[in-house]
Order: sequence, then C-alpha cells, then structure tokens
Amino acid sequence: MKRILTVLLVAMMLMSCAFAEGTLKVGMECNYAPFNWTQAEQGENGVPLAGGGYADGYDVRIAQKIADALGMDLEIVKTEWDGLVPSLTSGMIDCIIAGMSPTAERMATIDFSDAYYESDLVIVVKKDSAYASATSLEDFSGAKIVGQLNTFHDTVIDQIPDVQHQPPMDTFPTMIVAVNSGAVDGYVSERPGAVSAVAANPDLTFVAFDEGKGFDTDPSDTTIAVGVAKGSELTAKINEILATIPTDERIAIMDAAVAAQPSAE
Repeated sequence: MKRILTVLLVAMMLMSCAFAEGTLKVGMECNYAPFNWTQAEQGENGVPLAGGGYADGYDVRIAQKIADALGMDLEIVKTEWDGLVPSLTSGMIDCIIAGMSPTAERMATIDFSDAYYESDLVIVVKKDSAYASATSLEDFSGAKIVGQLNTFHDTVIDQIPDVQHQPPMDTFPTMIVAVNSGAVDGYVSERPGAVSAVAANPDLTFVAFDEGKGFDTDPSDTTIAVGVAKGSELTAKINEILATIPTDERIAIMDAAVAAQPSAE
C-alpha cells in the first residue's frame, strides 16, 4: 500500500508540473485565415507542422505568446474542425486556439479561457451580386446562404426571412468556391475571415449590418476563446497571460495577420 501511495504521489507531482516545462500542444485547423492557415515558407511568425509546411495567423501568434509566457515550446497540431474537441478531451492536445467560440454546447464538454478576440457576423457575396448592396437580413430573402458545418454560423441562417438554407460545408475555402461559382449566393462569416476572403478574392465583398439589422446572437457566439480540458490548470494561467495583452495590441496582431496571409500577397 505504501508503495502504491508513493507511486500515486509521484504521478500527481509530474502532472502538476506538466505545463511548467516542455511543449504546449495547440490544436487548430490551419485553414481559417486570418485566424490560422498553412504556408510553404516559415516567414517571421510561422510554426513548423509535423506533416510539412508552417502554420501562421492570429491564433498562431496568440498561441506563441501563451507558450512563451508559460516557458514552453509551441507545437501546432493541425486538426480538422470536428476533431478539435475530441483531440482535447482525449489528451492529444493541451488546448484549442482556433477561432472557436465558447458556445453553451461546447462548454458542456470543455472549458474556455477569457476572450482573446471579439467579432461580428457578416455575409460574404460576389461584388456583382444583387445582394452586395444589402443592408439588412430582410434584403437576403430568398437567397441561397451556407455556413460552415458544426458552427453557430450555420445555425443563424434561418433568421433570414424565406432563406434557402444550403447544406453546411466543411471549410471556408469550399464556401468561397461555392460563392465564386454561383452555387450559393453567400456564406456567413466573422468579419476577420471575410476581410481575409475579400483580400484574396477581388470578385468578393461582404455585407456588414448596423445594430438591429443583422443576426441576433449571444455575445458568447462572436467571442473567441481558448478551449481547455474541464478543470485544467491551464485555464487560470492562460487568463493571466491574456490579461497582459491590451485591446490595441490584439487589434494590431489581427491587422498584421490579415496583411501577412499568403493569399493576400
């Protein structure tokens, strides 16, 4: 019994210092510019990926700040969107920094840090579209609108009167192709993602809405936070680090990420 207790104590000690040194494994899609993307060259802020190439973007730069403050090396684990939460709960990654909102559904499974970015919802359309001059959701009545699979972007589409809600798509690049080809009239995006898409695709624009004319969302839906395992000691540590990054610096980091994305060059 004494030996068993000793082993348990050693194991607990090892777990308690797991985040004090070593590598912070962060999961993200690496396919959601300007929050995160994959690029061929490292550049100034790129982090190597195990499968080749490098990850960069707003999420990567925030992740690097967190890892540095923790005194850890940063490892980006490129993961499909639907695999992020399972990867976290199974222990394959330490946290999710992937433009993820702390929705009630996700919070039933994992915990979240304080916000590290706040945004709003827009609709990306073609510049020559009849919807490019829209100013309210009512102006999209009858439009074919799509959202990303398993995101709240897809769930808000039905707020548009008489909308033709299209089956959700896996990635933003796929939705961009769908808009460009005319297969859909538009897709729902957060503003930074829309800015990124328009920078890379000159035939696109996005429609933003004045207060009261756009989507009715819970504030947590457009808040971006770090996903962590239930009860993780990382939560408090990450919150302390995020508190040291002022709003103007976060905006500057996002502006730099938008300018640096490969497709915007």
